[in-house]
Formats: sequence, C-alpha cells, structure tokens
Amino acid sequence: MAFWAKIPFERQIYVIDLDRIDTFICATNGKISFWLPESQTPIVLTPQRESESYSKVQKYIHHCLESRKDKNWLKFHYERNDYFINLLQISLFAYHPGNKKLTFWLPNSQTEIVLHPKLNEEAYHEVIEYIREQTHYSLDEE
Repeated sequence: MAFWAKIPFERQIYVIDLDRIDTFICATNGKISFWLPESQTPIVLTPQRESESYSKVQKYIHHCLESRKDKNWLKFHYERNDYFINLLQISLFAYHPGNKKLTFWLPNSQTEIVLHPKLNEEAYHEVIEYIREQTHYSLDEE
C-alpha cells in the first residue's frame, strides 16, 4: 500500500509516494531533506514553513523505523545529521579491507557515505550484517 503525501515546494505541488523515497536526512536545525524518486531534485522541509508536509514526512519516518520493524531501514548519525536510509535501494557497496571503510552512494543524490567501524560503529556493523544477509558475502573475511 502506497503512503502518499501532498507537498507544496518551490511553486509546485508534488504528490509523492513516500514508500519510494529511499533516504531522509534530518538536520540539527530541524530540516528534513530527501530526493524525489528517479531524480536528483532535493526537497527540503522545515517545521516553520511547511508544517503540514513536515509533520506527514516525520510521521512516515517514524512509521518506517518503529512500527514496521523493517530491518531494511537504517538510522545513524553522520556529519552532524541523522540519516534514515532504506538499504534495499542501495545497489553498490565498496569495502576497503586495509582501513575497513565501507562506502555506498545514496540513490538519486549521488551523495557518498563512508562508514568506519571506529567512527560509526553501530551503523557500520548493521550494514555489514545487512550485506551478509542479502548477498551471503562476508566482507571482513576478504
């Protein structure tokens, strides 16, 4: 079942299936950012300017992380923001055995995420485990 939201943004009105959004970024100042599906167009919502849309997206994020118990969604803190990523939408992971860095790119945005076990311990291990479960490949044995 699709989770649709009507979002006025920059002189347009978007009707978006939030189930198709793969990444949400929540900044410390309260902004929520995401990219439109199959596009590099970012949407940035603030509670002051787009309160109704902001609230609906915030509820959706909570729904994905808490209500569904969906192991495909990952929440972690990175570069002063909270990231909520649907790992099912990530199609490429790069592992660097020497320094154990794990790199992937956010769909639609071309944003590079680099996780290190000492800096992002929990998220790093969750992604390593996700890769193992989905692909049956173990990266740390290479």
